[in-house]
Amino acid sequence: MLCVFVCVCVGFAPCYFYFQEVLPVLSAKHCIMQANAELHQSLLAKQKKRFGEEIARLQHATELVKTVASRYDEYVSVKDLSDRISRALTAAKKDNDFIYHDRVPEVKDLEHIGKAALVKATTITPPLSAKFTDLFEKMVPMAVQQSMSVYSQRKAETVNRLVGTMREATNLCNGVLASLNLPAALEDLSGDSIPQSIVEKARAIVQQGGLQSIEQLIRDLPELLTRNREILEESLKMLGDEESTDSELRSKFSQRWNRTPSGDLYKPLRAEGGNFRSVLDKAVQADQVVRERYNTHCEMIALLCKPEAELTAAIPSANPVKTLQGSEVVSVLRSQLAQLEEVKKEREGLEVEIKGVAFDMSSSFLTALAQDGAINEEALSMSQLDQSYGSYSQRVQASLRSQEELLGKVQASHQEFSKLKQSNSEANDREEMLKKLASAHDSYVEITSNLREGTKFYNDLTEILLKFQNKCSDIIFARKTERDELLKDLQQSIAREPSAPSFNVPAYQTNPAPTAADPTPAPRTVFVSSQSSMGRWEDRIRGPPAGARTPPPGVAKPPAPQLKNPPPPSQTPPLTIVHCNRSWPAVIQPEIEPVPRPLMSPPTRLTLLPLPPTCRDASSTEMQCLRPLRHSGALVLLTGTVC
Repeated sequence: MLCVFVCVCVGFAPCYFYFQEVLPVLSAKHCIMQANAELHQSLLAKQKKRFGEEIARLQHATELVKTVASRYDEYVSVKDLSDRISRALTAAKKDNDFIYHDRVPEVKDLEHIGKAALVKATTITPPLSAKFTDLFEKMVPMAVQQSMSVYSQRKAETVNRLVGTMREATNLCNGVLASLNLPAALEDLSGDSIPQSIVEKARAIVQQGGLQSIEQLIRDLPELLTRNREILEESLKMLGDEESTDSELRSKFSQRWNRTPSGDLYKPLRAEGGNFRSVLDKAVQADQVVRERYNTHCEMIALLCKPEAELTAAIPSANPVKTLQGSEVVSVLRSQLAQLEEVKKEREGLEVEIKGVAFDMSSSFLTALAQDGAINEEALSMSQLDQSYGSYSQRVQASLRSQEELLGKVQASHQEFSKLKQSNSEANDREEMLKKLASAHDSYVEITSNLREGTKFYNDLTEILLKFQNKCSDIIFARKTERDELLKDLQQSIAREPSAPSFNVPAYQTNPAPTAADPTPAPRTVFVSSQSSMGRWEDRIRGPPAGARTPPPGVAKPPAPQLKNPPPPSQTPPLTIVHCNRSWPAVIQPEIEPVPRPLMSPPTRLTLLPLPPTCRDASSTEMQCLRPLRHSGALVLLTGTVC
């Protein structure tokens, strides 16, 4: 019934065809599935040596297939299934008749086919997969989130301070050793071969790309800087353009432009843009320092990138100092340099440990919020940072003290070593060259690190500036929408305002004196006091209604009313009917003949007008109401109770 009702509602014929089409298909599917089940069950019976049951099930399957073929052949085809069942039944009967002679039971005596467990219910053990991550695991209150952000900043400052201290100490150590030409001076006792440390440093520079890599990094920095400046300047330019437009409109509309000034609204954005600009200026200065340092050591770095033969030829040779090879001072210096290398390696491992420290403060902040209702972030953060990085800070200070002591010993031993060496100009030139090469390697490593950090800094800053630009675009779009709506409201209010204040008309303009030369006929005003009078005038204008009886011939028609002193035909004024009720619509019917000829002989124009605006005021007089019509020389007919 529901199907028939729906089909009738949507405009189709009764859908009894639904049952004629679907139910036969369902019945056929039922028989086919049952026949398949009997076929598979016959195979199981054959495996269990129940040949009679096999034949009985195949016969039942054959009957089901025949039912489908006879009743529902126009919907489904069972030819393949019928052939399979008939072949299996023929083979089963043949084997049973000649070999087994098993009794074939009735279909009603066969065991009912049970249900097969296709799926198995299992208990859910979270997590469902090894890669499962709970999306709500890190969801915390806003106060905890803000405290976590401040804690992360404090942690980053602590890590950077410790790591920066160790790196400065390492650079200081390398600078002191390079100024003393160590360890190259200990390896160059022969006076004509390249020290092994210089060879290793040259090989390291070549492996890192040499001059080409560092020059490419230097060329990339201005492009990254220009891109960031363009994004920042474009963002600030959008703010400035919108602010200038707002200022112009404010000066034009003055008090009517009652929205927040753009200058006050954009102060946080301009302050943020100023911070970005100062960061870029500092980055430019840092890039200039790195570029000057590269220019200083560029020649020596290029020398280290050359093959070993050219490098050997470029280093001045000196007289061999073989007496120093077994000297005690040389042994002491080498042991001290080895200790310094151990200190630097230990410092590198300490830096990795400091960066790997991790502690989740969310639990502490949540506990404090639950107990006190507020979070003392500074106290909790400083306590945890002291607990986590206190031992590392002590180890850093110990490493600095150890380096300072070792450098003092190295400088003292180097003085003794320098006294023992033969002092000549060639040896001094060679030692000076080796110092420059060692310093060039250290500078190359530091410059490369600085340039890569600068590249990463500019790329990260680009993402931040793009977010800043999107923020500026969003607020400018919102301000533009607000400006358009406000301008629309102002235009409507200005259009509704009167263009000039009301004023009094002089009396001589109200009652003009007639001229004696060519007097014009006075306008005629007919006052109709009731609706019935208006009806008579309308009947007189429109003529007799359809089907009205005309007087028989011979009976004189009543005489039409004659106007006293009718105007000449050329000066016949139009008839204007003014209805005082507000519900009367303004109807204009041009070029009709509404009044009988005895009243107005030539065709005239009938104009139906509503009450003029001045007549709606109770204080207005009839003269003020009808002055425009009277001055036009029209015949005025007033209707309605107001008049």
